[in-house]
Amino acid sequence: MSAAFLLPVNAAPQAAVEPSDSAVSPDFPRPLASPAQAEAAAAKLAPRLFAQAGETDVVGAFPTREFDWLRAAGLLTAGLPARLGGAELHTPAATHSLLKVLQHIGRGNLAVGRVFEGHLNALQLIQQLGNAAQVARYAADARAGRLFGVWNTEIPSEGVHLEALPNGRYRLRGAKTFASGAGHVARPLITGALPDGQGWQLFVLPADARPPVLDSSFWRPLGMRASASFRADLTGLELGPEDLIGPPNAYYRQPAFSGGAIRFAAVQLGGAEAVFEETRGFLRSLGRTDDPYQRQRLGEMAIALESGRQWLRGAADHAARPDAATDEGAEATVAYANMTRTAIENISLDMLQKAERCVGARGLLQPLPFERLHRDLTHYLRQPAPDGALADVGRFVLDGKHFEA
Repeated sequence: MSAAFLLPVNAAPQAAVEPSDSAVSPDFPRPLASPAQAEAAAAKLAPRLFAQAGETDVVGAFPTREFDWLRAAGLLTAGLPARLGGAELHTPAATHSLLKVLQHIGRGNLAVGRVFEGHLNALQLIQQLGNAAQVARYAADARAGRLFGVWNTEIPSEGVHLEALPNGRYRLRGAKTFASGAGHVARPLITGALPDGQGWQLFVLPADARPPVLDSSFWRPLGMRASASFRADLTGLELGPEDLIGPPNAYYRQPAFSGGAIRFAAVQLGGAEAVFEETRGFLRSLGRTDDPYQRQRLGEMAIALESGRQWLRGAADHAARPDAATDEGAEATVAYANMTRTAIENISLDMLQKAERCVGARGLLQPLPFERLHRDLTHYLRQPAPDGALADVGRFVLDGKHFEA
């Protein structure tokens, strides 16, 4: 990876968030006409992402080339409606296709999958909560190749606040951490506290015109090195009313807030699938396919992977349930999403352990991909509040409620 992708401490790059030349060429992006076409495009791209992943695995780097490939494949607009140049992945009925797209990208490169999931999440939130003019404006940005993301994590003592100015404007104070894609995401969707306890406001920061100050020294991770998840200080930047998305606290409405966990679970399952595929290929290359213990472990891994696929299918069914907007439907959808993320976490951890036993110490040596896959998947599995998610499932079933979609 070129050193040009590395960001210095407190850097605030602007050029990196502009679309590349390939992103604005006359034949870009190539539109995808349906969810099925988006699935096929992601599946086709996954091996190419995987082959490149080792080159991008550098602290502070970003998979710029890989996102050019996603742009060229039409995947950055796939979450938009067809009338805006998308493949309809934003609809509840297409949730299973959306999850399969994310699984394919995660199979190719978990760092790419993490940033891509945030891109799709942001576009979906804008469509759900924004007004018609905002949806049209940000859809045009996506068609131009600009990346979106969601930055919500912060240290409470230095969290983001909106300070009121005249004419409905605000000045920002505070910082976000784990700001994935920082320096490359042109349109991060961010939460901030309104004055006088009015709640949390979601807004889009035009980071190419108003770049935050980035601290890359924050990002010294075990894995997911190339996701560029830096600290982003927004202090002093200003917003207009046109940048605000939805009313206060809209971001935390259920089932969209907690139910969205199925998207990162899909990316994680893609990583587990890559572990499985590489383990199988490694044993074949050594001629160990007749070993009964290896066969047993591969059989258990195959069962676990198929279990994960069924969890995603069930989660998609719940996301598309006709009563999802009701209190009862939202509660069931969130509980099922919490089961799904918990199950896929367990599946992924078990997959890693069995793969280690299959490949032994030899398989964990570079340049083989297991060491990187282990780091990336282990790190990405550390999502917020796993115990709370599982406890919520327990509360749901103890209350005598049901999961029928």
